[in-house]
Amino acid sequence: MSERQKTLLLTGASRGIGHATVRRFNREGWRVITCSRQPFPEECPWGGGAENHVQIDLANPSDVIEKVELIRSKLDGRLDALVNNAGISPKGPDGERLNTITTDLRTWGQVFHVNFFSSVVLARALKEELAAAKGAVVNVTSIAGNEVHPFAGAAYATSKAALKALTREMAHDFGPMGVRVNAIAPGEIETAILSPGTEKLVENLPLRRLGQPEEVAATVFFLCSSESSYISGTEIEINGGQHV
Repeated sequence: MSERQKTLLLTGASRGIGHATVRRFNREGWRVITCSRQPFPEECPWGGGAENHVQIDLANPSDVIEKVELIRSKLDGRLDALVNNAGISPKGPDGERLNTITTDLRTWGQVFHVNFFSSVVLARALKEELAAAKGAVVNVTSIAGNEVHPFAGAAYATSKAALKALTREMAHDFGPMGVRVNAIAPGEIETAILSPGTEKLVENLPLRRLGQPEEVAATVFFLCSSESSYISGTEIEINGGQHV
């Protein structure tokens, strides 16, 4: 009898780390269900079919709750991995960093709904499917969750810090179900959303280079695989030594 195909649910799949993660899991033979604000594109830049895509507005709590049933209908009662990768980091009119004084309350709410609350809603709603598969949850935080960053705004940074704390709490609560919960905290990764001036940061990194999305995806896959079967409640820094 052939081995059951494993299933990953990934938010924020259309570019950067999300796109690389889809490619890695596809290569490993997993079925990947993607969630994005955008409809499934005909050119399919991230792999998979339209039947494995859910258009969802993570900034809208009602839409997230409503779409959970659609997601559940695409599962066979088991979910092997949930990767909460979607994240937004709004900038000012001239691309400047938004701090605690300049970020309006509506933006605070939008950022936290996408970067934090959606992770809670999805994990709670799909806990039975995760438990049935003895699955894993990976929350994508950021180096900005641990220190003031020159480009990442205050709302983004605090939402990622909250997501790190959530990872700890979820590991405690989901552990008795056999579900592991971990986080990864990327630093300067070479994607389309890098801010001007990042090259200056690279000069001071111990490894003296940007990280690649594929390197982050490899760590995500490790945390979702049996190779990390006794790891839970931790956050792995992926930043070339930037945090030291």
